[in-house]
Amino acid sequence: MEAEPSFRQLTLGLSEAEAQARLRNEGYNELPRPDQRTPLRIILEVVREPMLALLLGGGLIYLILGDLEEALVLLVFATLSVVITVVQEARTERVLEALRDLSSPRALVIRGGERKRIAGRDVVRGDVIVLAEGDRVPADAVLVDSRDLQADESLLTGESVPVRKTASAAAALVAARPGGDDLPHLFSGSMVVRGSGIAAVIATGIRSEIGKIGQSLVTLQTEPPRLQAQTQRLVLVFAIFGGAVSVLAVLLYGILRGGWLDALLGGIALGMSMLPEEFPVVLTVFMAMGAWRISRARVLTRRAAAIETLGSATVLCTDKTGTLTENRMSIAELRLKDGRTLALGRETGAGVPQEFLGLVEFGVLASARDPFDPMEKAFHDLGDRQSTATARRQESKLVRAYGLRPGLLAMTHVWQADDGPDFSVAAKGAPEAIAALCRFGPTELAALTRSTDAMAAEGLRILGVACAVFAGQTLPESQRDFAFEFLGLVGLADPLRPSVRDAVADCRSAGIRVVMITGDYPATAIAIARQAGLDAEDLVTGEELAKLSDVELARRLRTATVFARIIPEQKLRIVSALKANGEIVAMTGDGVNDAPSLKAAHIGIAMGGRGTDVAREASSIVLLDDDFGSVVAAVRLGRRIYDNIRKAMGFIFAVHVPIAGLALLPLLFGLPLLFGPMHIAFLEMVIDPVCSLVFEAEMEEENVMRRPPRAPERPLFSGPLIAWGLLQGALALVLVASVFIVALRSGMPESEVRALAFFALVLTFIGLIFVNRSFSASVITAFRRPNRALAFVLLGVAVTLCLTLLWPYARELFRFGPLHADDLMLAVGAGAIVLILLDALKPLWRKRLSD
Repeated sequence: MEAEPSFRQLTLGLSEAEAQARLRNEGYNELPRPDQRTPLRIILEVVREPMLALLLGGGLIYLILGDLEEALVLLVFATLSVVITVVQEARTERVLEALRDLSSPRALVIRGGERKRIAGRDVVRGDVIVLAEGDRVPADAVLVDSRDLQADESLLTGESVPVRKTASAAAALVAARPGGDDLPHLFSGSMVVRGSGIAAVIATGIRSEIGKIGQSLVTLQTEPPRLQAQTQRLVLVFAIFGGAVSVLAVLLYGILRGGWLDALLGGIALGMSMLPEEFPVVLTVFMAMGAWRISRARVLTRRAAAIETLGSATVLCTDKTGTLTENRMSIAELRLKDGRTLALGRETGAGVPQEFLGLVEFGVLASARDPFDPMEKAFHDLGDRQSTATARRQESKLVRAYGLRPGLLAMTHVWQADDGPDFSVAAKGAPEAIAALCRFGPTELAALTRSTDAMAAEGLRILGVACAVFAGQTLPESQRDFAFEFLGLVGLADPLRPSVRDAVADCRSAGIRVVMITGDYPATAIAIARQAGLDAEDLVTGEELAKLSDVELARRLRTATVFARIIPEQKLRIVSALKANGEIVAMTGDGVNDAPSLKAAHIGIAMGGRGTDVAREASSIVLLDDDFGSVVAAVRLGRRIYDNIRKAMGFIFAVHVPIAGLALLPLLFGLPLLFGPMHIAFLEMVIDPVCSLVFEAEMEEENVMRRPPRAPERPLFSGPLIAWGLLQGALALVLVASVFIVALRSGMPESEVRALAFFALVLTFIGLIFVNRSFSASVITAFRRPNRALAFVLLGVAVTLCLTLLWPYARELFRFGPLHADDLMLAVGAGAIVLILLDALKPLWRKRLSD
């Protein structure tokens, strides 16, 4: 508990020596940065992949055998895998670093009796800071001298209007929370929107309110991506099973046939064929490409897997101020003393009738010439659009201003025209304060109360406006001494963002429930919710929520859509309760007070323009243009990504069956080895771009935004998907194995058999691509759907196959013999049969695959 600084301390401040000593002892006035992933750390994560180990193992064996060419090819494949991953991950880290505001705000402090500008990070406890309109408060402080100071604390509280500050006269200072009028406490990150003052710093860095929220984030674990967890488990199962089968096959081949070197190479090939390492590759590439696609809509993805998770979100929790609204006050309603009203839209133009111009004019005269306060900016915006409303201000000079006082929440400006001795007096403030200045009687007060209640029900911030004429020589000491005439009431609103209503409607059609959580007043929250198209009937206040047990809260959350006067801890509690209910929770926000709930949610969505570094660090997705409508774009993309991942996974299951079968067949039945590590690595290099590029670029299904979110517990690798993939693979294996065996029995040389089987396998893969391009469309439709990535892949495959046949070096490297026209037709026939049969079977699986 700090004692209030003495007058001498305020005059002199800390000495430089004292400030430096405290800086050394207590640290800089900043939040610690999270650990960053360096390129070396990323490389270490990549090299632990099982497929990379198999590639390196095969390359090492070929190197020992003196086969430098095959060893280098395998090592090149391994290196490419590492480079692609490292480049993508490093690029993500650089984008995140560029997003942070590295500049520290400047602060004006008194040190050694002199005022000096220093970096905000150098402010220490005990510093005396000088604040003026437009300054950002650099640290938590207590106001010890004030001249009508107001601060915008919305980043900490969610309240959309500034709060008044009053200098402290107490001998001891107690801790306080942000929000509320007439308190002496200022908080780091808040903005001075009116007046000026002097304050004594009481907390910096992690000891400030911002710092406490930042520290709480350390104890919260980011929700792990479900797909990543499922994929890792599946790859582990395949790795264990494939490793056991490979070791058994090597032992059997070596013991029964004695060829231990061939057995080892065949075992490596079998292990590579059974390890679906494309699964993590698919997830990485799909999410990275998804992040790139959505970045064109001004959305930054900090954790790419969150895009897919957003596509399965069942609840979207959104803040109000700066998220649903523009955080920019505008005048929404004018109400004269006789009860006549005028509702104003976003653009009023010259539409204010003559009878309302006096109310607008004196509201402008009662505001600062160059306003920083958002409400005064709203008066100027409206006044500047009226040709006559600002004439008096331009022809007059301000001679005196009476500021807000705790006992009278009104301010008065006295103007004098150049061509006359009389003074024009304009006042604005709380309706009850203006009523006191106008000396209202009981009847007038009752009418005013009815008007203010009606406007408050619309969620408006209400100010009264009055005017007077003063003909004396000496202005009175108090604004109460003017003979004011009541002009009317002005209702101000934080306007809804233009895209919000459509975005909420799209969320509803996609089966996503939108819940508004705000620190603002219930009346304001209800009004904004109704404007946004939300069901505002079921509202819960912070006071009510505090009385609910966890079980009662979970039950209430099944229907409640609006939460008002919510503090940060309660936001986190709401998100946790929703998750406990089995919901997939997305949370939008921009303030420091949103950071814990952003991190705790499955998908945290921060506003990048107005949002704080703390909120952005805690989030998964950042909307760079603060457009709530971008959330819908992310949902659409997330669902498309999920569909395309399932298509790619079905393809992977399918292609690994014939690869593993053809690698295992010779080991079991004593046939010539068909494929070695070189061939498997080449096939993997074909499969990876097909899965990653072709399926990622596929168009979305027609009903992507007209179906409910998938059940949270639904696995990616469902029974129908696995069965469909295995069926495709089994058919391909039967056809290619038949080609292999028929070719062997016909007396074809081993090198030609290998080439024929390889070509037949690749062409069946092409058929499987077209089968898996859509769950609902036929193969004819798939042929017509544009996909540039598919065209490039097909061209690349055709060129590669031609090179392996026509280029002697490549033919020797792959140990291929020449093929004739009838051999090629047999390979093409295998691919065509796979395509035709599976397209005929697809309708039987369509509904189960699409669910």
